[in-house]
Amino acid sequence: MARLTDIQIRHWIRAGNPVAKAQGEVPGLTFTLSAKGAASWILRYRFGGRPRELTIGRYPEYSIKHAKEEALEARAKIQKGIDVAREKQLATIERAVAKTLKQLATDYMEKVFPRLAPTTAKQRRHHIEDVILPKLGGLAARDVSTADVVALIEAVGKKSQSVADLVFTAISEIFKHGIARHVVTANPCAGITVSAICGKPEPKRQRLKLTEDELRIILPALPSIGDQNALAVKIQLATCVRISELAKAEWKDIDFEQAVWHVPDANSKTGRGFTIPLVPAVVEWFRALQTLACGSRFVLPARTTSRRQSELGEMHYEQRALNAMLHKLCARLGDKVRRFTPHDLRSTARSHLSALGVSLIVAERCLNHSLGGLVAVYDQHDYLTERRAALEMWTNLICACESGKEGSS
Repeated sequence: MARLTDIQIRHWIRAGNPVAKAQGEVPGLTFTLSAKGAASWILRYRFGGRPRELTIGRYPEYSIKHAKEEALEARAKIQKGIDVAREKQLATIERAVAKTLKQLATDYMEKVFPRLAPTTAKQRRHHIEDVILPKLGGLAARDVSTADVVALIEAVGKKSQSVADLVFTAISEIFKHGIARHVVTANPCAGITVSAICGKPEPKRQRLKLTEDELRIILPALPSIGDQNALAVKIQLATCVRISELAKAEWKDIDFEQAVWHVPDANSKTGRGFTIPLVPAVVEWFRALQTLACGSRFVLPARTTSRRQSELGEMHYEQRALNAMLHKLCARLGDKVRRFTPHDLRSTARSHLSALGVSLIVAERCLNHSLGGLVAVYDQHDYLTERRAALEMWTNLICACESGKEGSS
C-alpha cells in the first residue's frame, strides 16, 4: 500500500468525509477521520485470534512519523504476547483510581453543578471546599474509608446535625460520581446514616404565625431597634420576601414610577427572578430607606466599617444582624410575644393572607412559591394585579396594627 502524506490527510480533513486509510508502511496502522471530524491513528491487530484496536493518538498532535514509531513499538510488544490495547486500558484505569478525593470532587463539581439550582450548587460547593476537602481532600479517593466518613460527620454533627446531613449528602454524591467515572469501586457512605452517627435529630422548629395581637405589640415597638431595622421588618412583612432577597436589593431594582420591585435571578432563592408590586405605604418605606442609605447602591447598605471597606467593594447589609435585633426586641418585650425570626415574617404574612380571603394561588405567588405539577407548567400568568390587591389588604392591616387603629384579619 502507498504511504500516506500530510497533503493527503489535510485534503481528507478539509473534505470532511469519514475516512479509514492504511498507512502502508506499518501493518495495521490506519488513519481514521470520523463523521464529526476527529482525526486519529489506530493500530489494528489480532490477539488470541480476535481483532483488536489500539488508539495511538490524534492527528496532527501525532504526526505520521510519530504514529509509525508508536505503532512499531506496539507491534514489538504484541510479538512478545502483550495485548497493547488492554495494557493501555489498565493504565488508564490505574491513573483514574490514583486520583485524590480533591481531584474527584473537582471533577464532580465541574460535571454536575451546571445541572443544579444555583443556590444548591453554591451551598454544596461550600460544604465540599470548606468542610470535606480540608479533612479528606489529600487522600486517594479509593482509600477513603467508611471510618473516615463517620469521623467527619461525627465532628460536623457536634456543631450542627442539619449541616452534617448536607455534608453527608455532598460526600455521598461525590462517590456516586466516582463510581460512574470508574475512579472508585465502592461508596464508603453506603450503609451508614447521619442519625446512626449523630443520634436522633432535634425536632425542627416550626414556623410560626404572629397573631394580630402580637403584631399590635411588635410593630409599635420596632423603632427601638433603629429606623433602618424597623423599616426592613415592615417591608419584609408587607412584601413576603426572604430576608436575603431584601438584604441584597439594590436601588436599580426598585421602580418607584411603576411601584414594583424586580428581584433579579441572582438574588432569588429559586434562581428565577420575580416582580413584586409595591403598595403606596411600602413605596414610602422604601423612600425612607433611600434617605438612610446615603447614596449607597444597596437598599440596606452594610453598617460595620469592616463590611463597608471590604476588599470586595461595597457590601450589603448582613442579614444575620436583623435576626440579632429581633432577638433583642423579643427579650425586651418579654412574654408579651413569642420569639420569632425574619423567616417567621413570611409564614406570618402567608397565614394572614389566607385569613384575609386571598386565594391559594395568589397567596403562594405572593411568596414566589411554585405550585408545581400542571399548574407550574400551564399557568404562566404572573397575577401582578391580583397580588397587588392582596398585598394592599395585608399592608393595611400592618399599618392598622402599627398605629393602633381598628382592622382585623
